[in-house]
Parts: sequence; structure tokens; C-alpha cells
Amino acid sequence: MPLDDSFFSRRQILKGSLAASFIASAATAKAASGVSDSPVAQENSKPGNRDWQLTRVRINSGQYRTSLIEGYCSDQSISTGEKLSIFVSTDPARMFTLDIYRMGYYNGAGARKMASYGPLRGAPQPVPEMGEAPARLRECQWAPSVEFSIPSDWLSGVYLGKLTTIPESKSDPYWQSYVIFIVRDQRPAQILFQCSDNTWQAYNRWPVNESLYTHPDGAHAPDVAVSFDRPYGKYNQIFDHPLSVGSGEFLLWEYPLCYWLEQHGYDVTYGSNRDTVDPAFITRCQNFISVGHDEYWDIAQYHAAEQAIDAGVNYLWLCGNSVFIVSPFEASSRGVPQRIISRAGCYGPLRDDEIQSYASLFAGLTDKAPDERKIIGARSVVPFNGGGDWTCVNPQHWLFANTGMKQGDSIPGLVGWEHHGEPDLERDGLEVLAEGSIWSGGVQEGRYAATIFPGPKGNFVFNAATIFWAQGLSSPPGHILPWSHGSRPSGPDVRVQQMTKNLLDRMRE
Repeated sequence: MPLDDSFFSRRQILKGSLAASFIASAATAKAASGVSDSPVAQENSKPGNRDWQLTRVRINSGQYRTSLIEGYCSDQSISTGEKLSIFVSTDPARMFTLDIYRMGYYNGAGARKMASYGPLRGAPQPVPEMGEAPARLRECQWAPSVEFSIPSDWLSGVYLGKLTTIPESKSDPYWQSYVIFIVRDQRPAQILFQCSDNTWQAYNRWPVNESLYTHPDGAHAPDVAVSFDRPYGKYNQIFDHPLSVGSGEFLLWEYPLCYWLEQHGYDVTYGSNRDTVDPAFITRCQNFISVGHDEYWDIAQYHAAEQAIDAGVNYLWLCGNSVFIVSPFEASSRGVPQRIISRAGCYGPLRDDEIQSYASLFAGLTDKAPDERKIIGARSVVPFNGGGDWTCVNPQHWLFANTGMKQGDSIPGLVGWEHHGEPDLERDGLEVLAEGSIWSGGVQEGRYAATIFPGPKGNFVFNAATIFWAQGLSSPPGHILPWSHGSRPSGPDVRVQQMTKNLLDRMRE
């Protein structure tokens, strides 16, 4: 049917009214719930600074690495009062500075500068030899470049350290990269934001090509290992993003949610995958959010999630391909706990058709843990990547309140680049909220399903079924939209914002 001008005018009026409704209702919810007085709201009232972004990045060693300045932290997450060591290498030797920023909203700036160090003396530090097969581990043992205790007034959050070389002359350019760490706490909060840092490290190819996917025996070879004792190289999938150098995948998939939550004053605290092996770390909060690409989980995390759901914690899986690979934590060669992860197997059995159609890809991959549908509602399915539209199939559900979405309405490009499908229809109370097709490589059809099911204490478990969900919430400074399999999300969408608000409002009831 041809579309006339009135269709587009009505569409724009609807979108405009939804945006106004969301802004007004968000302000009302904040006032009613008191989130405007949360520590996060107070923190974000302080002046921000856009200088957190890298402005000069050069990949000069292979495809992923900058040897000009690079570094890593002694801890994935750390509490106030504890000592953080930051290890930096510069080749050639250069003096450098370190500026540390807390990521958030800060009136649109996206971060606040917390500390500056330097000038510091930098020098080349050795690239470790590859360990024996099957682990093929690269584990740095660099000398620390700067050490400090986390100040008591640093609020839980994701922190970026911007490394910058100091030119020796006017003809000598400066170069930059990041280090990244999480400040955690133990306070009760509305929301626990779990970063997917195990998956950041699983895909990290620093220094040459050493991720969990580059083993000669295949992409899912068992017992291959990676260490957090190494810098993050440039991200190697979907797009070329210079701000990924040293920052893992946080800025790509997770930062838009962080920015949006802090913009609206939600009471949020942060943690890493290593923290959520402890049920008490989760159950102090009302709600748990997994965001982006949260594929690699120690089995202790799985059991902690089961316990938290049973205890009444709401779970929001704003992610795709999550809880797919069993990745046990191990101590480093120096005896530091939880600094190495390896691939032990997968959660739940692969179907026969999946093994047959992806025989070489899944060679050696066997189930070593329970079906992830028990804590998510759906699972990773083949084809496991692609792109598609997020299509409403249950418009009467409260999730869609004030969105204007009707049966069959879609949010274009929101599903990708990996997803969840094959919902657990035998689970009591499980409802499918959105479902449809994705196309892997632009041509091979697959299926996704977004779901929700009730917990035992009035709580719920929501599965958005897409890595791209946060792309519909905000577009912070420096953000780049992904493009994969011939498909892309279109950025902030008032319907995604309203659905996320509905979920968070229901959490507070």
C-alpha cells in the first residue's frame, strides 16, 4: 500500500508525544521514588569533561595493538581503600600522563575527571611468550608504572584511565590509549549493573592474535585460556572503533545503558563478572542487569544467579548470546585470584542440527553446565549472529505500556548482532513478548525470541534477546552505531526507552 504524507506526519506526532511522555513520566518517577537523591544523581550533578575521549590512536603493531602506549590494571574491579596498580609500556620510551575518569552522564559530557598523574616515565615492557598448548596463554608480568589507593569518595562505576605520551619536541606527536577498571561497593542499591568483562577478554587479540577464538584447533577449542594481565587491543568485530583501544567492549555495547541510567538518576552500582560469583554481591540489590555481550560465565556465576532469582531479585538480560560458554576463573602465575579464564564447554546441550550445520565451528564444544534458559528464558541458537527487526507479538503486556506498539509493530534493526531464541515454553508463566527473523550474512534465516517469566517472590526475569538493546537508549559522546550482517540499529528510540522505563518502574513496585 502506498504511504501518503499524512502517515509520516502521524508517525512523527506519535514519536514526539512518546518522547514528551517519557521525559515527563521519568521526572515524575524520579520525584516519586526519590531516585533524584540517589548517590548517582548527586555524582552526576558535578561538572563533567569531554576530554575523556582519545584523540590520537595509532595501531602500529599488527592489526590490533599500539605499542606506542598501552597498559592494563591489576584488578578487574576494586573497592575504595584498596590499592590499584597500573602497568604501562611505551615503545619508544616516552614520558606520559594518566588521567582517570568516571563514566556517567554529567550533563551530557559523559564522564568526570577524578585524578591526574604525571609526568611519569615510560619504557618498553616485554611481550610475553606464548605458553604451551592447549592454553596458549599470553600473560604479562610488567613492572607497575603507578599505584594508588582508591579514594573513599569515588562512587562505584566504570573508570577509564586515559594514557597520553608527552612529545619530546614540536615535531613529535602524542599518542593515546585506555586502561579500564570498575570500582565496586557493597551498599544496597536498586540496580546492579554487571559489566561483561569476561567476554571483553575472551575476544581480546592482544598482542598478535591471541583470543579464545584463534586456536589452531578451531574457534571453540577446549581449554584455551586468556589472561587479564595484558592490555586490551583494538576491538576486532563489527566495526573499527578507535575508542576500543584499551577499553575492552564497554564503550561499544554497555556505555549507552550506563549513560542513560545515570542521566535519569537511577540508583545503580557496578560490578564485574568476577564479582557475581558471590550471591551476596547480587542479592544486596533489588535488580540485576546484564548488558551487551555477556557470553563467558564461570559456573559459580550461574549458581549465584539461580540463588538470586530464588531470593527475589529481578533479572534484566539486556543482551544477547549470554551465558553460552563455561569459563572457569583461575589464578594468575603470581597467585592472584580470578585473573585467567578458559573455555571448558558450553551451557546446555547443542542440538544435533546445530552440530551438523556448524561442525567445524563447534568442534570439541560439549555441554558442561545446565541449560541457560533456566535463568534467561531463552538460549543462544544457530545461526547465532545476524540482524533483524524487534517485533511485538504480545502488545497487551505491561512492557508495552505507553509505547504505542501494536501487534506486529517492529523496531527496525534492534536485533543483532547476536541474540537469544528457542524459549523455554515449558516454564510456568513464561511469555514471548517479541519474536521474528534474523538473517545471518544477510541471507541465512534464524529466529530470536524476547521473553519474560515470573520469579518465586513476585520478581521477574526479562530477556531482550539482543546485544543491541542499549543502542536504543542513548548515543553518548564518542558513540558509533554498529553495522553487521547487512543490518544496523537506528540509535535512540522512544519505544526502547519507554520499555526500559516500564521494566525499572515495575522493579520498584
